[in-house]
This record gives sequence, C-alpha cells and structure tokens, in this order.
Amino acid sequence: MDAPHRHASPAMPHAPQLRIPATYMRGGTSKGVFFRLQDLPAEAQVPGPARNALLMRVIGSPDPYGKHTDGMGGATSSTSKCVIISASTRPGHDVDYLYGQVSIDTAFVDWSGNCGNLSTAVGPFAIANGFIPAERIPQDGIVTVRVWQANIGKTILVHVPVSGGQVQETGDFELDGVTFPAAEIVLEFLDPSDEGEAGGAMFPTGHLVDDLDVPGVGTLKATMIAAGIPTVFVNAADIGYDGTELQPAINDDKAALAKLEAIRVAGALRMGLIQSPQEAATRQHTPKVAFVAPPKAYVASSGKQVAADAIDLNVRALSMGKLHHAMMGTASVAIATAAAVPGTLVNLAAGGGTRDAVRFGHPSGTLRVGASVEQRDGQWTVTRAVMSRSARVLMEGWVRVPHD
Repeated sequence: MDAPHRHASPAMPHAPQLRIPATYMRGGTSKGVFFRLQDLPAEAQVPGPARNALLMRVIGSPDPYGKHTDGMGGATSSTSKCVIISASTRPGHDVDYLYGQVSIDTAFVDWSGNCGNLSTAVGPFAIANGFIPAERIPQDGIVTVRVWQANIGKTILVHVPVSGGQVQETGDFELDGVTFPAAEIVLEFLDPSDEGEAGGAMFPTGHLVDDLDVPGVGTLKATMIAAGIPTVFVNAADIGYDGTELQPAINDDKAALAKLEAIRVAGALRMGLIQSPQEAATRQHTPKVAFVAPPKAYVASSGKQVAADAIDLNVRALSMGKLHHAMMGTASVAIATAAAVPGTLVNLAAGGGTRDAVRFGHPSGTLRVGASVEQRDGQWTVTRAVMSRSARVLMEGWVRVPHD
C-alpha cells in the first residue's frame, strides 16, 4: 500500500510570510516581542481586529496544546506579551508604550492594564531605537526615559544605565526570578493609582477592608486597591494556605484555580470593573488576585532559602489564571502601596504601622518596593512607587508571520 500523502491545491497561491522588524526582550521577570508602531503593517498600526490577529499569530495563540510551538510565546502569562512603542504624543514624554497581554488558549488580546516588568525594557528599547535625542545620551551615566503608559494613562520614569554611549545590559544586579545577573534599572511609577477606571478612588469600595461574598467560597476579608494594577488581596489562611506556596501547589490544583478565579470575579464586580460575571472572561489581565500572609521561611523555586526575618510578609499572586512564578511589576506596586496604608490586609500581614517600603517573599525569592502614600481630602492616594529591575535584548531582527 502506498504511503498516504497530501496534494497541494493548485488554486491556492502561497504568499510569502510577512517580515516585520522586531526585538525580543526580557524586562524584569517577563519577556515579550517589541515593535515600533511605524514598522507594523498599516492595518495593524491602529487598534482593532487586524492588530489583535497579528499579535496573536506572532505569539502563537490561540494554542489548544498550550505550548506556543508555532510562535514567539513561552506558553505562560509572563512570556505571552507584545509591546508597541511610538514617539510620544504626550507633552513632556519620550515614548508612548502600549502593552498587549496575549491569551494562550483563546483568541484574545487583553489591553486593560500595564506590564510593570516589561516597563523596564521600554527605556532601553527607546534609546536603542532612536526615540531619545543623541544629546541626551552621555558616554557614561544614566538616561531617564519618560514613558507614557498608554493602556492606563500614567507616567513611568525608566532610569537606564549607559556605558560607552550604549545601553548597559550586563552587570551584577541580581533579580529573584531571573537566572543571570544584569545591569540595574530603576523604575519610578508616578501617581500609579488606577483611579480613573475603578470608581475614582484608590480604594474603589471606600473601605480598606471589605467583607467580600464569593459564590461557592463564602465571605472573605478583602482589600481591593487600584494602584499599579487593580488587585484583590485576601488572607492566605482564609483560603487554606500559609503564603509559602510555589506554582505546583496552585497550578496543579484545578479546584484551587477555580476558587481563586471566583474571588477575582467577585472582586472585579465589587470594584466596578465589570458589570456581570460573564465579562470576566474578556478581562483576564485585570484585576489581579493575591493572597498574603505574615513572614514565614520557605524554599524558593530555585532552591534558595528565604528566611522569615528577611521579609516583611509573603505574597502569592495569580496572572491570567495561574500562580505567577515571581511577582508582576504592577502587582508589586499594589503590594507596596497597600502595605504603606495602615489597616489593609497587606499592611496587617506585614506587622501593621506605617512604612515607605516593603520586602515581600514570592515563589522565586524576594523583592523590595518603595511607595509614598498620602491622604487627600480623606482619600488615600499613592504619589510614587519605586523598584529595581533589569532588562536586556534577547534577539533582534524580523519576526515572520503568515500573510493571512
């Protein structure tokens, strides 16, 4: 018997793939495909189905196998990301930064929030791609790139080290969740409360702690905050955890994931981010859900020992329905902000009182984040959050996608 074979259809011409200039970058504990807006095909230079289709094909989504074998994605929320950079239309800013979180197994790109980790890479990308005037780039020193975060309408200052007139990428700064050391990049998130969307207040419900009714779970104490990214915090102990969990403990447990998604949906409704539970399916990136606990020693995913006296509290957060391997940069802003406000669940887990910085434990190790908060007309707000990350170019050239 002859071996089975397939016949090409003579009626179907095969167009060559599109070849689009792109840079593959790591920023913090994430990585993504970076584009200059001007390099995208004309139909993808504006928001809409063509742009979404292009970015999904670049990443390799939707992928029912959950592997991203036929794309640039890494089949995790940390690695299924695209960034579009353009010269800023905003006075006093260098670049506009638009971020797309690409779903892995569904045909969906979420534009509802920022990626704090990839924010780190926006500065180096802007310098390397000609968005910063040459006279602002010293031979050796720091270049501050003023970034307009277009998804949420906020300013980020990215302080990028320069050596020999070029972005310095190598160095001895170590970031838990990233295997190798690199150059330190300091991020400043200015006025990072996400008040415009979440009811006009950093605490959208008007309370530091709420009783949150979660269908199928019960009533939980919750702190719901819109800072960095809208986030729903609950106590680890109230849902059966101690805050030292690593990814397998959550991601291999379908019941746990369902419970945490139910908390996220209930929080989104209570914060006014969605009007019905069904809307949550089209808003996977925000809000985040996280659980907090007092400091307790554990062994991080790398095998590193984290001592209880080395941290203020433990935090575990979910991104796109799975426990994050480290901590999202935007959620880190939410953690630091909530920790700075006396009486929130995050603040209480860290021992209470007032503070302007917090060091928390996450599955890959620890992270220190600073936040400055104040009360204005009786409402809490955050004026600035600061953290150190690193970034580097992994590959640059052209990404190719089929013409359709």
